[in-house]
Amino acid sequence: MTDSRSTESLIRNLGAGLMPVRRAASPNRLTLVWLGVASLIAAGLSLIFDMDAMMARLASATDLWLAALGALLTALLAAKAAFELGVPGRSRLWALLPLPAALLWIGASGMGCLRNWAESGWQGGEDLECLRFILGTSIPLAVAIVVLLRRVFPLYPMLTAGLAGLACAAASAALLNIGHPFDATATDLAAHAAAVALVTLALTVSGGRLLRR
Repeated sequence: MTDSRSTESLIRNLGAGLMPVRRAASPNRLTLVWLGVASLIAAGLSLIFDMDAMMARLASATDLWLAALGALLTALLAAKAAFELGVPGRSRLWALLPLPAALLWIGASGMGCLRNWAESGWQGGEDLECLRFILGTSIPLAVAIVVLLRRVFPLYPMLTAGLAGLACAAASAALLNIGHPFDATATDLAAHAAAVALVTLALTVSGGRLLRR
């Protein structure tokens, strides 16, 4: 009888300070919500720029639409990988998920640069405008993805934040196609690569701190 009361008392004491635990959101659901934010930005840009001109430009050469598709898939898969890493127990191999899409993006962009050089020779582009666009568009996307990632529990904060940064930079590069009515030159591509690297590095450092619990 004494042992039974002691056990009940022990259980009562252990449970007295417990708080309800919020169930972690599904990675698929969080990915869709973040893509919704990116879609809102795309919808806003479509009101400003000529979408028919964008579609005609992308259809004019295979490397152009492949590069756009690669950037879009990189954004989607990097975001998915970041949210999956927010689930305790998930393997760090999820970080490799966006790799094939990133290779497609880089390869098609390089082919486009060579095609443009062969057709028109060396020429400058609007590299600073591209840099500003990718950096500026990445800010709301980064805020959204960090807010969503704080609803899960990343065990590898810097790796997760790095993937989030890659997702934001790739989505911004994909959105750039809406307002980029000409082929990317070598200097444009250099600006794109610099912007992607800056966004990914910034979010890896700052986001890693924000995601630590």
